[in-house]
Amino acid sequence: MIAFLEGNLALIEPTHAYINVGGVGYEVKISLNTFTVIKEKASVKIFTYLYVKEDAQILFGFSEMSEKKRFLELISISGVGPSTALMILSSLSSDELQQAILSNDVMTIQKVKGIGAKTAQRIILELKDKLSKQDPEGNYGQFISSGQNIRSEALTALLTLGINKTAAEKSLQTILKNADKPLSLEELIKLALKSA
Repeated sequence: MIAFLEGNLALIEPTHAYINVGGVGYEVKISLNTFTVIKEKASVKIFTYLYVKEDAQILFGFSEMSEKKRFLELISISGVGPSTALMILSSLSSDELQQAILSNDVMTIQKVKGIGAKTAQRIILELKDKLSKQDPEGNYGQFISSGQNIRSEALTALLTLGINKTAAEKSLQTILKNADKPLSLEELIKLALKSA
């Protein structure tokens, strides 16, 4: 198994990155939280998980070991696959997810696109004991300025994550119309994931 990659960042999008390791380019699916951490860096170290299925091998990458650990915990739950786990970690930081689980906050987890009440309850039930040994911390993103370009980048990211184009466009329009502050790309995508 590939435990981590360390190399130059050749290309970065909100949903994936290409990392050049000794002349070999690795395509890695990433969460929005990882995108936020590595997007400005020239060289990166990404903790990885190789998901193998019949017709594909997909490399998932995380900027922090804590996020990889949370991903592995999520995919161990029946009904939560790698794409769903990545969607959860794109909507909530590792610490926000931990806080929601420890406080039995079903609604926060259920706001993630594709997560119903039963799945949210199962996540809390199966992970609460594991996480109760750790101290939760909250990380909250800062608002930064945005432009029309961010809207198109957010739309591309949402489509890549499997959101319907009409629903994504409507969600982005509503969020931008009602925003009282300029939003960062990451914040815009997170809000859209929760409302699409």
